[in-house]
Amino acid sequence: MGDQDAGSDGELGLRRQFPKHLLHQKLPAFNSWFYGLLMLCLLVFVVFLAFSDSTLSWSETFSLQRQYQRFFNQSIQVNTPAYLIPPKHRAFLNTMKEKTTPTPEGLQYHEAYPHNYRFVMDNPEVCKVNSPFLVLMVTVAPSNVAARDAIRATWGKDRVVQGETVLTLFVLGLDKRHDVEKLQQENQQHNDLIQSNFLDTYLNLTIKTMVIMDWLATRCPAAAYAMKVDSDMFLNVDNLVIMLKKPGIPQKNYLTGMLMWNRPVIRSKNSKWYVPEEMYPNPQYPTYTLGMGYVFSNDLPTKFVEVSKSIKPFNIEDAYIGMCIKKLGLSPTSPPDPSQFKAYNSKYDRCEFSKIITYILSSSEQLKNYWADYKKPGPHC
Repeated sequence: MGDQDAGSDGELGLRRQFPKHLLHQKLPAFNSWFYGLLMLCLLVFVVFLAFSDSTLSWSETFSLQRQYQRFFNQSIQVNTPAYLIPPKHRAFLNTMKEKTTPTPEGLQYHEAYPHNYRFVMDNPEVCKVNSPFLVLMVTVAPSNVAARDAIRATWGKDRVVQGETVLTLFVLGLDKRHDVEKLQQENQQHNDLIQSNFLDTYLNLTIKTMVIMDWLATRCPAAAYAMKVDSDMFLNVDNLVIMLKKPGIPQKNYLTGMLMWNRPVIRSKNSKWYVPEEMYPNPQYPTYTLGMGYVFSNDLPTKFVEVSKSIKPFNIEDAYIGMCIKKLGLSPTSPPDPSQFKAYNSKYDRCEFSKIITYILSSSEQLKNYWADYKKPGPHC
């Protein structure tokens, strides 16, 4: 965190260089000069906010400040580089670092609790027109229009699959790299964007996932099933709906996908998946479903949101859901055919892709190319 430390060290160096006898002689004049400069800085700061090109409102700006403060505290623990905080707000965060009021008792670990945030773009009516059988909640960065368009043109295109209503929505946080006006125009065209006012970063995927659960619980409670799915996936929705309609598939307390058992917590600070002991002390995670795409009955989101109040969040979102379901006294279920949930493939095979449910891809162009071949007339195998 070199940017933060530099300011403090510089001030300390100035104090050390200032002779003590001059300090006593010029104290009144120094005070007047200091307070005048402070007032000038405050005035400049207020003018800057008033004429800022930021698209956020005043209330959202200070809401972001609180979010950045939580993110700052977390980033110290996990050795997060400073560039993950937008530069425009980094100086503001640094000035507020020592002024933040301590979090009230009982709320200190609620960074992932979704009621800390609010929806700034919403489509609550989409579930009221036709209660969907399945809702696909796609996590995607605000600026990644290419991924959204690729999904809209491929596996997210059809609203009726195997005779069931399927809804595809994209879940976003805040990111200063995207154009808010273009995002609003995109939503007016497609009516499929859900945006909340958390900072959209990799470390905040747990927040993003809990916001998904909150939206399903409050906006779409009548849906039968839902799936959290990453934006870089090939998803065979036909096979997914067929699986969910099989006799014996639970309609409640059901969570399935690619199951992870006895996975160790990564303690290396150089790892993308590093979690310090302060955030998660156990050496292993509970059984969880891999975050690329997991399916659950739609009674679980309300339960996840409620139980998250008592679970300290950490930055591995799929393992955090594993903690939530364990706390509920439940456990993930292996899918009827575990081979349908796959992570990576070495090469495209039309027959293979007709049998699976998930595959991780490398690009949106790859998704469109694979899908075009997969949808060609004729037998797959």
